[in-house]
Amino acid sequence: MGVRFLLDGAVVELAAPDPTATLLETLRGPLRRTGTKEGCAEGDCGACTVLVGEAAGEGVQWRAVNACILFLPMIHGKAVMTVESLSAGGALNPLQACMAANGSSQCGFCTPGFVMSLHGRAIGALGSELPVADAIAGNLCRCTGYGPILEAGEAVPRLAQDDRAVLAGLAGLAGDDMACGNFDGRQWFVPRSSDALVDVLAAHPEARIVAGATDVGLWVTKGLRDLDALVFIGDVADLKGLEETAGGLRIGAGVRYAEAHGALARLHPDLGELVRRIGGLQVRSSATVCGNIANGSPIGDGPPALIALGAELTLRSAAGRRTLPLEDYFLDYGKQDRRPGEFVESVFVPRPAAGNVIHVSKLSRRFDSDISAVLGAFALTVKAGTITAARVAFGGMAATPRRAAGCEAVLAGQPFSEATIAAAAEALTADFNPLTDVRGTAAYRIEAASALLWRLWYREQGAAVCVLDVEAC
Repeated sequence: MGVRFLLDGAVVELAAPDPTATLLETLRGPLRRTGTKEGCAEGDCGACTVLVGEAAGEGVQWRAVNACILFLPMIHGKAVMTVESLSAGGALNPLQACMAANGSSQCGFCTPGFVMSLHGRAIGALGSELPVADAIAGNLCRCTGYGPILEAGEAVPRLAQDDRAVLAGLAGLAGDDMACGNFDGRQWFVPRSSDALVDVLAAHPEARIVAGATDVGLWVTKGLRDLDALVFIGDVADLKGLEETAGGLRIGAGVRYAEAHGALARLHPDLGELVRRIGGLQVRSSATVCGNIANGSPIGDGPPALIALGAELTLRSAAGRRTLPLEDYFLDYGKQDRRPGEFVESVFVPRPAAGNVIHVSKLSRRFDSDISAVLGAFALTVKAGTITAARVAFGGMAATPRRAAGCEAVLAGQPFSEATIAAAAEALTADFNPLTDVRGTAAYRIEAASALLWRLWYREQGAAVCVLDVEAC
C-alpha cells in the first residue's frame, strides 16, 4: 500500500514511498512545488512551512507544520496546502497582497513560510487564537525585519475558507484499514486504532514509534540515520483523547502540544506559558505531549513540570496496561522504563489544589523556539504558613528530568519563609552535578537553578519578576 494525500483537490499517490523521505523533498522534487523552501532542515527556521488538513467533524482542521521533518506516511489520508495553493490564476491572495504592499519581504527566501503561517492564522488553523507574534515565532527572517511582517499579519482579517470540496476528497482517502508498506527492506505502519497498534508492536517490538517526528526527523535530516521498522501513531483515533476532570487532566499519546495548550493553561497558567515557548507553532502543531515524554530527552520541556505536579504515565502492550509515576519512567540517559512492544498510552496530571504554590520557569538563550539551558518546576503545598509537602523537578541539570531530593527535604515541614528558601537554594547545589555545554556551564546551571527557587519566592511576595532569561534580567 502506498501513501495518498490531497494537493489542491487532486489525489497524489506515492506507490512505494521511502518512509523517512520528507514531505519537503517530495514537494520540491517530483511535485515541483518549489515555493516551499529548505532552510535549516530541522524545524527551526520555518521556510518550509505548509498547511496540513485532516477531517474534524463537519470541517477540516488545518495546522501549520514544518515539511522538512514531516515523513511521507504522516500525511497519508490528509490534505496539503502550499504557498502555490493560495494564488488563483496568478493573483495574490489578500495576505500576500498586503505583505507585498507593506514591504514585508527582501530576499524572499523566508517569505513563503511566513505567508503560510499567517494564512493559517487567518483561516482558523490550529493555534489561530494566538497573537501574530506567537503565530510566526517559528519563522525566521535575516534581512527584512519583523516589523513589516507583523504589520501585515495584523492588517489581514480572518479569511473565509470553504473546505467542503476538501472534506469530500478526504472521505475514504485513507481507507479503513491500517496503511503499511515496505521500502528497501524497511517496513512502515500507520495503524488507525490502539488495538491495531498493540498488534503491530507485538509483531515488531523493536519498531520505532513516531508521533510528531520533531525529534526523530532530525535523526534522519541531521544525523543521517537509517531507521528500520517504523510505526506512525498520528492516525490512532483513540489516542487523541483530552479529558479534563475535577481531579486533573488526562492527555492521550496522540494529543499535540498545540491541542493541549488551553487545557494545560487551565490546569495552571505557568503550564500555558511553558507550552507557548516549546518550539514554534509549527513544532507544537506536530509534537505530542507524550512524545516529549517517551523520547526521554533530559532537556524536554514538558516532563519536569509534569513531574513536579505528580503526573502518572500509563503504558500499554499486548500484556496489558501498567501505570507508574512519571519520574520513574526515566532511568538513565537514553534509557526509559518501556518494555519491548510497549507504548506510552497517556499521561495523567493531577489538578493542583487551591492555594498550592506552583511555579515553572524556563531559561534559554532566546525567548522563542529555543532549547532549555535549565527548566525548573516547583509545587509546594502550604498550609497555615508551613510547607507541608514539596515537589521540585529540573530539566537540563542531569542525564534525565529529575527531582531535587535534597531541596525537597529542606522545604518540607518548614515555614514558607525567606530563611527556608535560602536553605533550600543552598541544598540544590548538592542535588545535581550538571554538564557544561553550548547552552551553559555547570556553574551557571547550579546558580540558575537556585535563582529559579528565589524567583518563586519573590513572585509569591508580589514582586515583579522577569519573564525572560535570568541572564537578561
